[in-house]
Amino acid sequence: MTRTFQTISVIGLGYVGLPTAAMFASRGLSVIGVDINERAVARVQAGEAHFVEPDLDIVMRAVVTAGNLRAVTVPEPADAFLIAVPTPIRPDHTADLSAVESALDSIAPVLKRGDLVIIESTCPVGTTARAAERLRQARPDLSLPDDSPEASDILLTYCPERILPGQTLRELVDNGRTFGGLDRRSAVAARDLYSLFARGEMRLTTAPTAELSKLVENAFRDVNVAFANELSIVCEAMKLDVWSVIDLANLHPRVNILAPGPGVGGHCIPVDPWFIHEALPEQTPLIRTAREVNDSKPGHITERVAAVAARFRDPTIAVLGLTYKPNVDDLRESPALKVARDLAQREIGRLLIVEPHVAALPSGLGNRDRVETATLQEATARADIVVILVAHNKFRSLDRGALSHKIVVDTVGLLSVPQASA
Repeated sequence: MTRTFQTISVIGLGYVGLPTAAMFASRGLSVIGVDINERAVARVQAGEAHFVEPDLDIVMRAVVTAGNLRAVTVPEPADAFLIAVPTPIRPDHTADLSAVESALDSIAPVLKRGDLVIIESTCPVGTTARAAERLRQARPDLSLPDDSPEASDILLTYCPERILPGQTLRELVDNGRTFGGLDRRSAVAARDLYSLFARGEMRLTTAPTAELSKLVENAFRDVNVAFANELSIVCEAMKLDVWSVIDLANLHPRVNILAPGPGVGGHCIPVDPWFIHEALPEQTPLIRTAREVNDSKPGHITERVAAVAARFRDPTIAVLGLTYKPNVDDLRESPALKVARDLAQREIGRLLIVEPHVAALPSGLGNRDRVETATLQEATARADIVVILVAHNKFRSLDRGALSHKIVVDTVGLLSVPQASA
């Protein structure tokens, strides 16, 4: 029997939570967004997104105007609670689940019999089971699926997100979903909920299987990017064009080498593989090595720029791009930002930063005398060295003739191989 949901609460109004809340609200449900960031709550209340995502502002204005979405700082009663808060890693590469734990603690007082709790945050294997124990301690009056399978008061499911910033709304609807319940009843309830807007394939499984599958997705990508990044260093040492090498190798029908870059960014790929390694360090040397290869790439780029900068007494360096991927404003774990900050800290030259998607320079750049923002044309005209760190569409208008007398460090192949828009 399909469950009926009237009120949905989304805990965490970030890059995943806010678009998800907007999608549910667009289907006529009453959605309560919850976030401890008062600025984010105020923006949502005004019908605005607090980050850039195509078409999200349009949906936000519609659902807030219709009264289907509102935002608060403290959870209220609802029929379903979606937890979409950050799960970063600590300096020792262990998982920091404090935000998930705080979210569970915050909803515990308002839970009632029949409620569904879904964890969307990417987590180590076993997190959903530990969430049940945490809720049980906070609300001993309510049974959980692990102690009352198929008959519990509270339903609990792990449902990892699969979205690409810049295409979030489309991918929320079209991408497949995995529902890992602590019992089948929980998984089915979560599927019924997401079926209100999602059209991709939906699979039911157990919570730990769903948890590991999400980590495996990003570990797989990380390992493949590490191969491409290592190959770029090999080609550099051999004075070969890595883009030509990859293009030719990919002619093989069973070879599909990814594009190298200045490293790996975003909240998922640089973080999630460590969750697997943390659980089984002796069994995961490949995963750890891939992480180390990708984490070391920004430093390699910095040294490469420093080497060519040494030819000048006081070089001017154009840095093109700071975000972690093209055509977004997301700086999370951005390797491009790491390179720019390292260049600035070491005072390798005067930096002209070109980043069309970010209004103000982030910390580590904005407070330095020898760092300034510039337009693409101004930066490339004034620079001795041009460092391309992100393949923004707006950089494709680069005048290659104007670069003929510059030293160009192209880490993303913008000038070497035509690339499809991200």
